Amino acid sequence: MATITAETVKALREKSGAGVMECKRALEETGGDLDKAVALLKERGQAAAAKRAGRDARDGQVASYIHTGGRIGVLIEVNCETDFVARTDEFQRLVRDLAIQVAGLRPTYVSIESIPDADLDAKRAELLAADMLAAKPEAVRGQIVEGQLKKWFSEVVLLEQPFRDQDRTVGQLVVEAISKTGENMRVRRFVRFELGEEI
Repeated sequence: MATITAETVKALREKSGAGVMECKRALEETGGDLDKAVALLKERGQAAAAKRAGRDARDGQVASYIHTGGRIGVLIEVNCETDFVARTDEFQRLVRDLAIQVAGLRPTYVSIESIPDADLDAKRAELLAADMLAAKPEAVRGQIVEGQLKKWFSEVVLLEQPFRDQDRTVGQLVVEAISKTGENMRVRRFVRFELGEEI
């Protein structure tokens, strides 16, 4: 059995944000392998977040973000379960990061589930009618359309967008925040304004 040092536990805590004992247990279970311990904690965090998904999140924060120069503004509502968590620096940082994401990447929808059926059907019909798809065998057209829809989701759905230049999505960022705070969180809605838009 590998010896678990305080430095290794500290390194895992910095990478994962998990508690000391949780980090120690993960390192013991993975034989002291830091990367495997990070993956194990991430898996546990996602499982814990899934358990909390059904809990009511009625508290939270409505925040605004005005981009430099005052040409772009965002209002966003992010919910959590208690006022205590809503007032923490971590939650407020998450809300600000989400508002900046909306300002910069212009999502249209919060989640895939929030896309109206008419919009989804119209996009699917547009993709099916594409000229390049007609040249493909019938058997693979559905797979191609689903792949293109997934790419479209990563452009127009906030929770599916990549977060900054990282390998995680905005949805994964929210799940990580849920696993750290122990409370359910959800992005309820947002509005993005751009100077001169639709004039």
